[in-house]
Amino acid sequence: MRNLFRRSFSGIIYVLIFLSAILFSKESYIALVSLFSVLCIWEFSRLINFKSIVGYVFFLLAMFLMLKRPENYAITGILIITLLSAIYLMYQLFTKKEIKFSNDRSKLGLLIRYLVFSMLFLVFLPIYKGAYHPNLMICILIMIWVNDSFAFLVGKNFGRTKLFVSVSPKKTIEGFLGGFVFALLAAFAISKFNKEFTVLNWLIIAVIISVIGTIGDLIESKFKRQANIKDSGNIMPGHGGILDRLDSLLFAAPFVYLYINYII
Repeated sequence: MRNLFRRSFSGIIYVLIFLSAILFSKESYIALVSLFSVLCIWEFSRLINFKSIVGYVFFLLAMFLMLKRPENYAITGILIITLLSAIYLMYQLFTKKEIKFSNDRSKLGLLIRYLVFSMLFLVFLPIYKGAYHPNLMICILIMIWVNDSFAFLVGKNFGRTKLFVSVSPKKTIEGFLGGFVFALLAAFAISKFNKEFTVLNWLIIAVIISVIGTIGDLIESKFKRQANIKDSGNIMPGHGGILDRLDSLLFAAPFVYLYINYII
């Protein structure tokens, strides 16, 4: 009970900070995501035992350049690299291959492709057609939080069949399906209030968030298992680190960005 209270309290504080930054201004949102990014880079660097400031410098420089010239074709190139890297990580996850990073060069490459580029697209998610849309980001967060919450609740109470026991023993197929169904319901409800996209588009975004987000959670769990670490950090009592809290959203962000900006 005490752990549940700590988890709920820290989760509420996290949500309030996130929503406040989104609603206050574009600049406050970018500042908060930048802070989260720095913390995630620090936590992931610990996971892979990478001791260098290059990742931080690369993120801040890349974000500055992309915000300065958002129509630059480099964004498309970075998106392609990020998606291909994500697909390769999925391959390594499902074939149960170890994710290898033997030297600092390979660790830096992994850090940039897996984390830094994904954080950049998290920054850009609410910037649609050249304008900042806070409601779009809030809708995406609602779907990811609904998916995660109901996956946890359904899995804890009704979960019987393990989803990916070699990486995350507590996750179940029932939990995944619970999160998936409620994410679709959340998307349907959102479509009634937010007419930015059609009902079908919102449902497809929910599918991307639920499926790709769950895979992202499993991939981060794989990194932690390889490092023999339970949590990426301890900044959020009951949740672990910031990377533990953002892993699903981070992995799904480039795919949602692709769908919103290149397919719809």
